[in-house]
Amino acid sequence: MPEVSKKYLWILMAVGAMIFLANLDVIYVNIMEARNFVTAREMVNDGNWLLTTLNAEPRYEKPPLPTWLTAISAMIFGFDSLFGLRLPAALITLMLLYFFYRFITKLEVPEKLAFIASLVLSSSFYIIFAGRNGQWDIFTHGFMMGSIYFLWKFFRTNEGEVKNALFAALFFGFSFMSKGPVSLFALLLPFIIAYGAVYKFKGFKRKGKAFLLFLIVAVILSGWWFLYVRLKDPIAFMEITTRETSNWAGYNVRPFYYYWSFFTQSGIWTIPAFVALLYPYLKNRVINPKAYRFSFWWTMAAVLLLSVIPEKKSRYLLPVLIPMALNTAFYIEYLFRRFKQLPKNEKWIVYFNHGLIALIGIAFPVAGYFVLKPDGYWFWFIATSVVLFSIGVGILYFLKNQEYPKVFYLTVAFICGIMVFGFPLSNAFLENPDFRNFSELRKKADAGNFKVYEYNAGSPEIIWEYGKPLENIPENYDQLPQEKKYGLLLLEKDTLLLKELQADYDILSEERYDLNYVNPEASGYKDRLIRRFFLLQEKE
Repeated sequence: MPEVSKKYLWILMAVGAMIFLANLDVIYVNIMEARNFVTAREMVNDGNWLLTTLNAEPRYEKPPLPTWLTAISAMIFGFDSLFGLRLPAALITLMLLYFFYRFITKLEVPEKLAFIASLVLSSSFYIIFAGRNGQWDIFTHGFMMGSIYFLWKFFRTNEGEVKNALFAALFFGFSFMSKGPVSLFALLLPFIIAYGAVYKFKGFKRKGKAFLLFLIVAVILSGWWFLYVRLKDPIAFMEITTRETSNWAGYNVRPFYYYWSFFTQSGIWTIPAFVALLYPYLKNRVINPKAYRFSFWWTMAAVLLLSVIPEKKSRYLLPVLIPMALNTAFYIEYLFRRFKQLPKNEKWIVYFNHGLIALIGIAFPVAGYFVLKPDGYWFWFIATSVVLFSIGVGILYFLKNQEYPKVFYLTVAFICGIMVFGFPLSNAFLENPDFRNFSELRKKADAGNFKVYEYNAGSPEIIWEYGKPLENIPENYDQLPQEKKYGLLLLEKDTLLLKELQADYDILSEERYDLNYVNPEASGYKDRLIRRFFLLQEKE
């Protein structure tokens, strides 16, 4: 690799480390993470490495590769380390950035454009969210980006065909073993469509045997776990498969145009991303029209394919951000070259976009004080204020002097400053006076030698914090626990059931547990994280 590439790559990895590794353990565990972390814990504690479980029940909805990586990391750092649990996702995101950068350098564009695109990707909102979160979306798309990199080399060069085919198949298999066919449909297929439309498949027939090897290895690596589970636990596998398949057509259904605001998921790059999608405007201004046409169709094909699926969620747009970062970089690189020469009617949107970011930074010391009330977080508040205020002033200064490259780099630094210094301030919002963790209940149950059951409910976050499976009593409760003394967790709406139990049980104690970290008045407060606990003992 040329020396200049190493320079850009090292800077990119440093930026990625600040964005994805700093303060990785600050935010509390969310519902998606809780499911995955519980499965990883049961892998280690119960040896369920292939027949994966959640709360001691089969969980075959997702393949286990990310869970394996998380479990291994937890074995090193401990299951009480959120940093260790989230580290695999962060490292996969750095791998995504690496392959993304290397891929773009193959498009006959300046290496600086590859660097710009990678910085845009690393600082895009939903990439940041997914890369710092113990969810599996980033795994499947990160591995697929590796497969795409080697497929590009396979299609475009006549050297190392077998090696490139095997590496492409390996990363394809890793992607499939992370979340099934999600990335195949949302990232690889749009890539194939855009590649065929723009670059064609010239000389592909000569590579037929190597491509067949790719398909065989990819299918084996992708399908072996599904086949194993199908043979070992067929009933549960078929029930889960049927439920998951029906969800695609009948759960969280949204209209076809639901994703049309997809560019907003890039966060601070929303406006540049939108301008970059104005193909008639930009097509004659970019440095490589053919590569720009490829990035445009890759982005649009991904959005259109995702729009066809009835089930839609904002986080499903994650793969779209990958080609869109490349597409956005063509516009930003154009600004690097021509900003000073642009007419005023083209400059105003740049001033608006980056000026708004600058004003947020300048206003933070005052606005942040009143919004956050940072008692107990003064170091982080002062550090964040100094960094964001300084960057805001710098952005305005260089905007005035029309030095756009420095404006762009300071905008990326703005995100780095938030992640390194500002992220701990999120704890200032956690003010629930009634907070009580279920880990306390686990200690009481162990000390009192009684088992805790849950009635007709099951929140993954509660199971995670409790520390081991909570057996669920079904709604009709025709088969109550056999123990003479046991604990029962109820949703507050179900506490009327105690009247039916009081004929046979004495209530030895009663407590309320609330796992909400946020204030009861906040919008993120969830009733499903509240339980009433009753310690019951059978009457003599």
